[in-house]
Amino acid sequence: MAGETVLVVGGAGYIGSHTCLDLANKGFRPVVYDNFSNGHREFVKWGPAEEGDIRDRARLDEVLAKYKPAAILHFAALIEVGESVKDPVSFYENNVIGTLTLLSAAQTAGIGAFVFSSTCATYGLPQSVPLDESHRQVPINPYGRTKYIVEQALADYDQYKGLRSVVLRYFNAAGADFEGRIGEWHTPETHAIPLAIDAALGRRQGFKVFGSDYDTRDGTCVRDYIHVLDLADAHVRAVEYLLRGGESVALNLGTGTGTTVKELLSTIETVSNRPFPVEYVGRREGDSTTLVANNDKARDVLGWSPKYDLSRIIESAWNWHAKSNQH
Repeated sequence: MAGETVLVVGGAGYIGSHTCLDLANKGFRPVVYDNFSNGHREFVKWGPAEEGDIRDRARLDEVLAKYKPAAILHFAALIEVGESVKDPVSFYENNVIGTLTLLSAAQTAGIGAFVFSSTCATYGLPQSVPLDESHRQVPINPYGRTKYIVEQALADYDQYKGLRSVVLRYFNAAGADFEGRIGEWHTPETHAIPLAIDAALGRRQGFKVFGSDYDTRDGTCVRDYIHVLDLADAHVRAVEYLLRGGESVALNLGTGTGTTVKELLSTIETVSNRPFPVEYVGRREGDSTTLVANNDKARDVLGWSPKYDLSRIIESAWNWHAKSNQH
């Protein structure tokens, strides 16, 4: 498979750019297709970039004809849950209509391998923890619903059109390239680790914790934080699996280890050696008490297992935000 071209749609974003790095390290040629609405041109370092929107069928056809990729990795989604509630139309237009346009272009181009960036938000409120792939899917916000709709479409494309896919349901992506070349950079930032690191760096007044009365070991929510490089590794393994003829499958990507918000903040203080103000406020609507992955299936199907623990996640994130990210 060395030398094969892979089209990385949304490859200038956070997880997409780290996956391009891993693809290049493993001998693939990543081609980035991005409209740069949320991605960063500075993050395109390991292959050519083509500017375009996933809703632009003519542009997609042009790029696919030019590069003839063996597979497509699809990261180009709107992801902010709160925004999806305020503006569901944009989420359906981009995440659903855009993905269906991309799939149609892939079919016409004869591409039979597709890796989809999905989310544990398709499960909705957990009925049991840790969550495995057989857990019911009842998303509770427009973001989760748009991802679930695409998952259902992919199952139909596989059954009726022969387009094989790997659906990867992430838990909480975190961390950065250890060399500090790329990292997490969202505008505005909504994720816990960068917000807390910014508080430790004095870039924010402090950090707000939503809810301290949950039924957990310290009263705060539990989440499964997974290093972005572990996610990238899983995506490349998914490409290799499909190119070897693997069947369509949906897989959870998490560590299987839960971390409370208090434990997360304590680790950030330890790594940074910089205490910062923390304010405890009321619960936030829609937050689940505990979200932790059962990742056994990804281990079995892809031979994948996460390498980095929470301390390494925070070390890499601290290095990126303290030295590299422009604010």
